[in-house]
Amino acid sequence: MTTVTQQFQQARDQLVSYQTDYESARANFVWPRFEHFNFALDWFDHLGADPASRDREALVICEIDGSSTRRTFAELSARSSQLAHWLSQQGVKRGDRVMLMLNNQVELWECMLACIKAGFVLNPATAMLGTADLQDRTERADISWVVANAEDAVKFQDVTGDFTMIQVGDEPNAQDAHPTLRYSDSYDGPQDFTPTQPTAADETLLLYFTSGTTSKAKLVEHTHTSYPVGHLTTMYWIGLEPGDVHLNVAAPGWAKHAWSNFFAPWIAGATVFLYNYSRFDAAALMAKMEEEGVTSFCAPPTVWRMLVQADLSSMKTPPRKLVAAGEPLNPELISTIERAWNTSVRDGFGQTETTLQVANTPGQVVKPGSMGRPLPGFEVVLKDPVTGEIGDSGEICLRTDPRPVGLTKGYFGDPEKNAEVFRDGFYHTGDTAERDEDGYIFYIGRADDVFKASDYRLSPFELESVVIEHPAVAEVAVVPSPDPIRLAVPKAYVALAPGHEPTAETAEDILRHCRDGLAPYKRIRRLEFFELPKTVSGKIRRVELRKRETEIHAADGGQTSASTEFADTDFPSLKG
Repeated sequence: MTTVTQQFQQARDQLVSYQTDYESARANFVWPRFEHFNFALDWFDHLGADPASRDREALVICEIDGSSTRRTFAELSARSSQLAHWLSQQGVKRGDRVMLMLNNQVELWECMLACIKAGFVLNPATAMLGTADLQDRTERADISWVVANAEDAVKFQDVTGDFTMIQVGDEPNAQDAHPTLRYSDSYDGPQDFTPTQPTAADETLLLYFTSGTTSKAKLVEHTHTSYPVGHLTTMYWIGLEPGDVHLNVAAPGWAKHAWSNFFAPWIAGATVFLYNYSRFDAAALMAKMEEEGVTSFCAPPTVWRMLVQADLSSMKTPPRKLVAAGEPLNPELISTIERAWNTSVRDGFGQTETTLQVANTPGQVVKPGSMGRPLPGFEVVLKDPVTGEIGDSGEICLRTDPRPVGLTKGYFGDPEKNAEVFRDGFYHTGDTAERDEDGYIFYIGRADDVFKASDYRLSPFELESVVIEHPAVAEVAVVPSPDPIRLAVPKAYVALAPGHEPTAETAEDILRHCRDGLAPYKRIRRLEFFELPKTVSGKIRRVELRKRETEIHAADGGQTSASTEFADTDFPSLKG
């Protein structure tokens, strides 16, 4: 074991030993800081050679037809070296940008490990992207190589640029606009790889495009330590240990996939488990989790809501480690899961730009509505966005002296944005929160989403948490709706659950539910059944809804041009 590997393992083992001792972890954990570090060479290959882990399954991918793909740590270690050797032979050079447009398939994990070993820069991309997005992203990320399945390679036919396609699958080449190599040829090469030079800790490893919920997607730059070492905190939040089987419901191409389907589990020496399906089936997913002995489960609130509508008691041995990320969980959902599985689902907060910053960690009291407390290695403060004063309410900011390892290097090619978020000795997240007397942090919302109504400052998340509890509501987004008297009133855009119709009766029932669950100054005053606009990653674009509100209520004295909108004043029982 090299000195670097030993130091990394010591940091990991320390956090594992403090798994249920938050105070000791906060007091004693210190980020390991390296001059050189390569996650695949220094850590994964160690797991592939260590007798305690080499024959353990590192990756299990199950398909809906009952088939599965399984790889041990030793097998993936050898295969990724073979692939790194082959890619280098094809002309991929250290620092070259490689776009990975792959699904949950073994080639994705092979490629990520191989590119890390060889010092290639990864740009994961979702297969949902169309030609216009691909043109923008290949240009801004300066892509030289694209790895994609044959059915996705055709999307690059009309994408201009000097890059080579590496096609997975033996189907005929789907496009001829760019030079194309066959991934299958890589299986014929030697299974050894020798790096050309040591990997500097601050070398660029990942370029991730953000979801683009409020503006054009930003290009986030991460190094060979900011994610590979930084995700020690994500491992700690989940509570992962060697031998765990971890399922994370996240699509490839987004940062959360790398968080919990790559770095955090493999830092722990746990098994990454995936279940591929074309249409979500809660019962089938839980049956497969039972069959494969899943011990740890992470899912976004949308998936948790679909699971609780099924029979959670069908699992005889549910996972003991439950976490949620992406958007905050509402308290009722948390309590429903706890009643069924006798385990608390623990919320956490992080960004593409960081690893997990704030979370409810194992063994700690989970306060309803709280996303937890700052994780080891992160100094979190709440700054008033106007005065800059630090207190118990304000924008979530991270102290950058000392700089936490799990923090982005910055936004690639955007010095103005970097100056905006890195200022005054802090990294500014753009999210707002409150802290209680016990140090627990409660999410308010994106700074751009919080709004005033009748001079009261309102959090869309708080209001949405009440609306979503109505059985007719599948998804909801609350935005300010212009009002001539109150300046703005809360309006809920609602996507209905199956079996419910967009009628006046349904609207009245939802508004009555909100009236009962919210203080008068917070009440939902308007409601519209609407198909919610989303980013390609599935996040709601409230910025589009706010813009729509301005348009449909323009100079109308509070009336609307939308025939599908209902107001509490439309119903005699709700007036007042």
